Amino acid sequence: MSTEPSPGRLSFVTLDQFLTQLPPELDMLHDGGSGGELLRWVEPSELDDPTPYLPEGEFLLTAGLPFLGDGGTPARVDAYVKRLVGAKVAALGFGIKPYFDAVPPELVAACRRHELTLIGIPESIPFAAIGLEFSQLLESDNARVFRQLAETNRQLMRAVLSPRPEHELLAALVQKVPVWALLIGADGRVRARAHAAGGSSGVEHSLLEPMLERLLSGRGPRVEMDGFEQPGSAMVFGHPLRSTKDANLGALVLGSDTALAPAQNIVVQSVVGLLELLVRQRTSGSLAPSQLATALLLHPETLASGGTRHINGLKDLLAQSLSSTRSAPLRVVQGIKVDSPDWPADDGPVREVLQWRRLFDTKLVEITDYGFAAITRLKVDDALLADVEKLGWRLVIGDPTELTGLAAAHQRVTSLRSRVQSSGRSARVDEVTWSVTGLLGREAGTMLAARLLEPVLSLEADRRDALLAVLRGWLSENGSWDASAKVLGLHRNSVRRQIGLVAELLGADLNQAQVRAELWIALQYADDVVAGISEVS
Repeated sequence: MSTEPSPGRLSFVTLDQFLTQLPPELDMLHDGGSGGELLRWVEPSELDDPTPYLPEGEFLLTAGLPFLGDGGTPARVDAYVKRLVGAKVAALGFGIKPYFDAVPPELVAACRRHELTLIGIPESIPFAAIGLEFSQLLESDNARVFRQLAETNRQLMRAVLSPRPEHELLAALVQKVPVWALLIGADGRVRARAHAAGGSSGVEHSLLEPMLERLLSGRGPRVEMDGFEQPGSAMVFGHPLRSTKDANLGALVLGSDTALAPAQNIVVQSVVGLLELLVRQRTSGSLAPSQLATALLLHPETLASGGTRHINGLKDLLAQSLSSTRSAPLRVVQGIKVDSPDWPADDGPVREVLQWRRLFDTKLVEITDYGFAAITRLKVDDALLADVEKLGWRLVIGDPTELTGLAAAHQRVTSLRSRVQSSGRSARVDEVTWSVTGLLGREAGTMLAARLLEPVLSLEADRRDALLAVLRGWLSENGSWDASAKVLGLHRNSVRRQIGLVAELLGADLNQAQVRAELWIALQYADDVVAGISEVS
């Protein structure tokens, strides 16, 4: 079957891991078997029914207010616990004082009956301390994962630069992800293979034929899945390698006995992207670049004076050189050596040209005294820019243009090169048109949103979307707690808590009018940024 990979979360903080960080005075009154589950958040609530506000995997804290009076009857307590279990709450923490001197026996009995983990919290441990401990643990875990991903990306880039990039990419992949891996060509034959040390080497090729048929005949981004009884092959995933026009150029097939963690899936997606670049470069060769160069060298004046038929012919040759269409916009990109570039010392210019051709999906690259220049149809997004900067380079990225405007576009890019060389920061030609009070277009708006809202946008999808919705509702009501709570359908205290969380994540004072105005503008483009994140995932 075909399925889309879920974005998942990066953190791996389980209930057991969290409890080991808490003071030993906490009392495990009933272990419901949820210790290995991932915790999403720690949430105090004294509502009779907090479940509408709880995402799956919460550690709920209560001082027992819902159990006072009639709420303390066995039937009411049982219904309360049953609702929590239905909402997939990971655990319930009951705080002693000010309402109860001990955990009500009715609550203990209900938790045992419905297998909900119940923890007694002494008066000496405030709920705020528990929430703070979880936030710190979550932050440290995320930092560890991002450090590992950064190191993995560096290893993958080194593999791409090796003499056998496809084989080295698979070898780097299985070092970081416990799988066996096969690179399949468009003809269905194996081009490269690798497997984790001590792990399975995969299944017989004939067993993969149904999956390969789906991969090589389907359209669009997708993941095909299958499973086999052989060791290391309970879960087999197939990723198509596609051309810029969605032609199938091959496939990456991975096998494992367990589902991959979200961070491991990120590594896999990076490898798929790099393999697509490599395969495109190898399989899409044509004579167009040499024909284009010859025509322009012999008849440079035709760009200004040539007839429509001749200009269209040149545009066709240019499009073939860029794996593009005749009408697609072009960009001039210049690369400047700022740091010591991560190139092997004995590499010549041919290797360097091929590398930039792969990264920018173009055959139009030249090596210069300052670095390189390229013509590409790519927008050169932040992800590609980051990959290039990790290699010790900075870019000047041109604005969209067409064939007859390339010379002028090259001049605009060249005018910014000294600025990049002196500042050590990449630049986009579009930026020079910005003014303090200038109007923001879509591209600038999404860049603003990505920068201002990055700590929120980097959260897992459900948490990110919920916080963006609350921030948007709160700002639209001019910061009124009651009005925004009504618009959002939440309790005012819940709105206040989530706005406080947004302020903490962004490191911003939301009481300042300028901060609110900037965030409101950024929110208008947040959906575009989220859509871009989803496409990459």
